[in-house]
Amino acid sequence: MSQESVNPSSTLSISILSGKGGVGKTNLALNLAYALYKANQKMLVMDFDVGLANVDVLLGVSPEKNLQDLLKTGVTPSDVVIPVEPGGFDFLPAASGVPELLELDEDGRDQVFGKLNTVLGEYDYVIFDLGAGIGKTVLSLACMTRMRLLVVTPEPTSLTDGYAVIKVLKNQHQVKDFLVVVNQAGNAKEAQTTFDRLHGACERFLDLDIGYLGAVHNDPNVPEAVRRQVPLIKYAPQCRASQDILSLAIKIGRHRAEIRSHLKAKSILKKITLG
Repeated sequence: MSQESVNPSSTLSISILSGKGGVGKTNLALNLAYALYKANQKMLVMDFDVGLANVDVLLGVSPEKNLQDLLKTGVTPSDVVIPVEPGGFDFLPAASGVPELLELDEDGRDQVFGKLNTVLGEYDYVIFDLGAGIGKTVLSLACMTRMRLLVVTPEPTSLTDGYAVIKVLKNQHQVKDFLVVVNQAGNAKEAQTTFDRLHGACERFLDLDIGYLGAVHNDPNVPEAVRRQVPLIKYAPQCRASQDILSLAIKIGRHRAEIRSHLKAKSILKKITLG
């Protein structure tokens, strides 16, 4: 399956990546989705962290079926996708530690997305919560989405591992566009310094200009929302971290508008050229 193959013209596919675990990637993915849903956007969150799937835990749901079931004959997306909120916030659960999913080959991906592509066009956004690191499935799925958000924290190990993700995707898969979110930031200066360090390394060693989407500050409401199994933006919409995530969602919305405008212009140009 080729790069950027999950891209119905009206749908923006986003993969959320991290170099290491524990940076808040899944929580950010869930809350970005909820923020966009509250802006009247139809959302599908797909848990592709097949090593340690836990979006269902954050939502407090117990799925009867999951991503693995899509590999079975006769199982359709409607059998697996769970409506979380009315009017367009849906969730596709994964299964933890399943060998078939951890090293999903091209045939398996084609089988899964052959089914999923029948419904992806119904959504404004499809968010892939991918596993941490540079596993085969993570890399192949990251190549398939139109947008890639890399989540890092100010910790040196997070930056080192985040750089490794970018390096492998750039050198082995020719992926060159990344947006970075600095999570768990103490303040705006620390967040900017964190991004600058990563940007400098990418520019110097990879000849790559990565983008800065923004930061999410440390907030005591985050672990409390996790304990309550409720999205942070639903639990504490006025807290600092929620406001940060809302700002990120607004920027993502602008990116989607720019992408759609670009695709429309390319379509018009193609018609003119062929006509």
